[in-house]
Amino acid sequence: MRGWMRGWMRGLGALGLGVLLALLPAPAPAETYTAMLSVRRALGSEARLLRRLRAYLREESARLRRLARFYEKVQALHQDPKASVDNPLLAFSLIKRLHSDWPNVIYSDEATENIQALHAGFKEVEQELPGAEDLDGAARALMRLQDVYALSVKGMANGVFQRAGAARPPLYSPGRRVSLSADDCFHVGKVAYDTGDYYHSIAWLEEAVGLFRLSYGNWNPEDRSSLEDALDHLAFSYFMAGNISHALSLSREFLHYDPSNQRVVRNVAKYEKLLEMGTAVSTGPLRRPNGTHLQSRDAYEELCQRPAGQPSPEHLPHLGCSYETNGSPYLLLQPAKKEMVWIRPYVALYHDFISDAEAETIKGLAGPWLQRSVVASGEKQQKAEYRISKSAWLKDTADPVVRALEQRIAAVTGLDLRPPYAEYLQVVNYGLGGHYEPHFDHATEEPPLQNEVGQQDRHGHDLPERGGGRRLHRLHLRQLQRARG
Repeated sequence: MRGWMRGWMRGLGALGLGVLLALLPAPAPAETYTAMLSVRRALGSEARLLRRLRAYLREESARLRRLARFYEKVQALHQDPKASVDNPLLAFSLIKRLHSDWPNVIYSDEATENIQALHAGFKEVEQELPGAEDLDGAARALMRLQDVYALSVKGMANGVFQRAGAARPPLYSPGRRVSLSADDCFHVGKVAYDTGDYYHSIAWLEEAVGLFRLSYGNWNPEDRSSLEDALDHLAFSYFMAGNISHALSLSREFLHYDPSNQRVVRNVAKYEKLLEMGTAVSTGPLRRPNGTHLQSRDAYEELCQRPAGQPSPEHLPHLGCSYETNGSPYLLLQPAKKEMVWIRPYVALYHDFISDAEAETIKGLAGPWLQRSVVASGEKQQKAEYRISKSAWLKDTADPVVRALEQRIAAVTGLDLRPPYAEYLQVVNYGLGGHYEPHFDHATEEPPLQNEVGQQDRHGHDLPERGGGRRLHRLHLRQLQRARG
């Protein structure tokens, strides 16, 4: 598998929204978060909802203006000392208003018709919208980025990608800073809470509680959670982490807002009894769960948290750059630009191997065919949480650009890329917090195919605008590739 091509193809999401909406079918349920191309496509669905909401607000504003005129007309009569029901015309208008006008105002179908139009607009795009699994996957992606790049949760909630406890510049500075709401932070924390991951739930629920406290009393129509929800989940998270006294404090705060909640009343009594009995309280830092049991996790994440790896001094005299033809006539007029990255094992990086125009063509060809990436499971293939991306395969007959790229790869490597010696060109678009944990890029059954080469590495989930990259943790080396698009 020519996996090293993935970094160059990572910019697949650069196609314009208009092209995306024309090219791509609606994403399958629970597939939106697995590719940034699908995430960008979701913008189109939201744009349609915005147009519907704008129409609803326009109609409702007009309706409310008409109601305001009716109110002001009647109010003016009540406040005018010269307006007397002794006037037969005023008496008639009063009786008519009470018999006819007020019921027409109160029981008007106009508001119902407006909201029904909004509901109908939502139904039109409902099948395209991300599902609950997408939302949970997006929340797990934020926690993954938090871990791999050692990011501060408070910083992320404020729209800043800053290392926790570090005074260094942000790791990533988006063009538009977007903060998370209390409800947003609650959902991330609850995803961790529901899986028993109290290391992450405490950090995110703490942020949710802080934000809810600041805005208490201000209701947002889009929120599903509340301060009471956040306090309830955070208290139990601390209890499960062994911090009973803090669980008690948070539960008492909950009862300040909802004193009749008998379940929390019983929890308070339980916590008080445990503390009276002298139950040991955990004061040490929470240990982060290692869900995939990767022995190389710490080394990999250390590489992600620092700039691209530099070779050790003993390797420097042997490293350099050169123009290479590999004895191929195909490269005589335009040699490949090779940079030696490592000596043993042999690692080389070829610069400007694919042009921007070629990359755009390949992205356009692959876009409509992207499907959730799978992993081998016995004789079958299945989706896996440790591989978050979408993939497409292109034959050399798909376009002359693909054929030219195949020829260039063959000339540089000296390998035969014709089936069955090599797979078709794989184009991968990583999703939100997309990644691929350590794996072999070759079949393990005997006999191996002629040209397949084993690679033990981990595909990176890069922050935007950083380009594709690979982490070779066994070499303690991080190699970034230039982003295209």
